[in-house]
Order: sequence, then structure tokens, then C-alpha cells
Amino acid sequence: MIARIRTYLIRYSRLQSGTVSYLTLVQEAELGLNLEISHEKSRLNEMLAEISVAEHEAGRPPLSCLVKVPGSKGQGDNFYKLCEKMGMGEWRPLKQDEDFLKDLISTCREFWRDEANFQKFA
Repeated sequence: MIARIRTYLIRYSRLQSGTVSYLTLVQEAELGLNLEISHEKSRLNEMLAEISVAEHEAGRPPLSCLVKVPGSKGQGDNFYKLCEKMGMGEWRPLKQDEDFLKDLISTCREFWRDEANFQKFA
């Protein structure tokens, strides 16, 4: 399932604009998760975190920046706490910095739209 999420988000970053909702991710990547069930939603969050940590450790931008938290303008606290764990800064200032998430999304799109990066790392 992690591979399916990663592949979907890479394709999304190359072909789409904006961010993808949890529900759209679950449906289009055919994950078979029910987001109404808290442990299934938690599992999705864990997988997104796992993917982002692996990408970051490999020197690539975290793909979970593309997944929008329902009912918010962007990311929730857990995303910023994950960024803090990855050494990007303290989570509260990161969350308050309007450019941080925009820049991360832009960096992610630029990285995956580069054909050489896509061929080598996708």
C-alpha cells in the first residue's frame, strides 16, 4: 500500500496542481481504507509519514506535503511536527510561516517534474 501511495503522489505532483484530499487519495489510489474509522485514518497518516521520512532521508522532498487535511487550508499539526522531526525547524514557526508549505509543494513538484529525477527515483 505504501508503494501505491508513493506512486500516486509522484504522479499527482507531476500532472496536477494544488493538493489532494485524503478522500481523493484513498479513492484514486484504490487503498480500500475507510476514513470514518479512526484506526484506518491513523494508518494512512502513518504511511504518509513513513513515505515522507524515507523521501527526506534520500534527499527528496516529502510527498505528504501534497495531501491536504480535510477542513483546513493545508496541513495539520502532525505534518509540521513530522517536519520538525526531520530537522526542518520547530513545528509552530513552520506552521505560521505561510511560505513554508508553498515552498515545499513547489520544491516537490519541481523535483518530480524533472524527467531525470522521475526516471531515476520513481
